[in-house]
Amino acid sequence: MSGELVAVLAVIVVAMAFDYTNGFHDAANAIAISVSTRALTPRVALGVAALGNFIGTHFGENVAKTVGSGLVALPTGRASLGVVFAAVVGAVGWNLLTWYFGIPSSSSHALFGGLVGATLFASGGVVLWGGIVQKVLVPMVVSPVVGFTLGGLAMLAVMWGFRRGQPGKLNRGFRLAQSVSAAAMAVGHGMQDAAKTMGIIVLALFIGGYQDSDTHIPQWVFFSSATVLALGTYAGGWRIIRTMGRRVIHLGPPEGFAAQIAASTVLFATSRLGLPISTTHTITSAIMGVGATKKFSAVRWGVAGNIVMAWILTFPGAGAIACLVYFLLRPLF
Repeated sequence: MSGELVAVLAVIVVAMAFDYTNGFHDAANAIAISVSTRALTPRVALGVAALGNFIGTHFGENVAKTVGSGLVALPTGRASLGVVFAAVVGAVGWNLLTWYFGIPSSSSHALFGGLVGATLFASGGVVLWGGIVQKVLVPMVVSPVVGFTLGGLAMLAVMWGFRRGQPGKLNRGFRLAQSVSAAAMAVGHGMQDAAKTMGIIVLALFIGGYQDSDTHIPQWVFFSSATVLALGTYAGGWRIIRTMGRRVIHLGPPEGFAAQIAASTVLFATSRLGLPISTTHTITSAIMGVGATKKFSAVRWGVAGNIVMAWILTFPGAGAIACLVYFLLRPLF
């Protein structure tokens, strides 16, 4: 077995590990609200999220192409596979760290931070800062703002449209509606997050010389990424689910529906445009936007501030882990 093949297989294995941690780390994005409002039982919600992630993966090609190109110029030869390997390990490490503390950070930006960190440390590697700003940093800033705004607008529309409804009937109706909005969130998450794993695998195959294009995604990559993400999602990330569903703000079924519809709209639109954004940032900001329409103090801004701080630290934190990993493993590549 050639050294290049071993290196490519190593990258694929660690990419699948990232995909799995992404699933249980970000399962909260799709189901925390539905569980907290008792629209769905935890296991049913996880099943819906897993199925939605599996389906959404097959519509994430545009985002996958963005991840695989335009962000960094890797060093030549097998060293480039070492950079990709270290980048993904950095993302996995950050996912596990934030999961342990129950912090809903972004798996997507952990991956991008790892890629940038390892590339900076590698001889011959160049970070394409223009691509980072355009494809990562701008969407990272804009998507929470849009999520917050749409969440508030969706909640105002619900409040106005059902202002004469009976609370008991409305809650029952919106619990049913949340089955649809939770499924939409899960599909959107699959379109965004599985696509990032696919982009890394395609990049490794292209670097290793096992395919001629860095944009073509083989069917087995679609299927394996979708399956592993779904399995990780079904495993559940209960620490983060508790944070998302209860600690930021207490939501009822109408509020939960509004937040999920707003966030899934952002995910579908950005996936269509090929913009890699964070599902965590989007749904969390939508929850805050919904909460702010009730009264500003309804949102636990201290908890929200800790979450935002984790967002800020994700990129450099994962990058630092990736740098260390690349330094330790560089002789092997």
